[in-house]
Amino acid sequence: MNKIVIGRYLPGDGWVYRLDPRTKILITFIYVLALVFTNNWVPYVWATAFLILVLALTKQPLALYWSGLKPILWLIIFTVVLQIFFTPGSPVLWHWGFLRVTTPGVVNAVYVVIRFVLIILMSTVLTLTTPPTSIATALESLLGPLKKVRVPVAELALMLSIALRFVPLLLDETQKIMNAQKSRGMSFSSGGPIKRAKAVIPMLVPLFVGALQRALDLANAMEVRGFQDANQRTHYRVLKYGHEDYQAAAVTAVFVVVFALLVLHFG
Repeated sequence: MNKIVIGRYLPGDGWVYRLDPRTKILITFIYVLALVFTNNWVPYVWATAFLILVLALTKQPLALYWSGLKPILWLIIFTVVLQIFFTPGSPVLWHWGFLRVTTPGVVNAVYVVIRFVLIILMSTVLTLTTPPTSIATALESLLGPLKKVRVPVAELALMLSIALRFVPLLLDETQKIMNAQKSRGMSFSSGGPIKRAKAVIPMLVPLFVGALQRALDLANAMEVRGFQDANQRTHYRVLKYGHEDYQAAAVTAVFVVVFALLVLHFG
């Protein structure tokens, strides 16, 4: 649990850290949206090169991102299995009962893995280099025009900020509960899958109780401090675009143009 990187913020001095959070959110959104419109290896190579550049500009070790991917490898493997065995098409490479492995299934599985990894890594860069409060403030600013149609943007941004803040807290709380139960003789790594799943159940009860208690404490603290309307809140840090943001916008524009040309040429 303590190896999960996505959702955590780590202080640093990389070039990406100096970007406005709104810039990073827009770049992440554009990057994810671009990956949806291709199923060819050439655009994926270009997208991977762009991601490597972004990772290098964070000045964080690549081993950190790899360690963050390992806890969710089971989800990637599960997705690959579904693509391989349940994608119709021809030619059929292997067949047994209702299970069949086809060439389109294998190709789609490879593309799904690449897309999955690229999206997770780019999202990790966003949360790793941006404090949760800055992400919420940036989203409130980006969604500001929706206030004209009476969308509670400020309340949504506040809920997102609290949710993002609770992610590392819950992960740390889970690790503490697991360590406490291990000291009492509980094992989470021995036995088959069913036994391991049963061992997790006693951990969920104190985790939910602790999460509810934290939520009640936070609600009481906000009420004591007179919180009533999120629209009337002021921000300690005012977001401003700098030279780095314009440079990032130019690099992203080049990425999008080249990516679009590759998609049009290779499909």
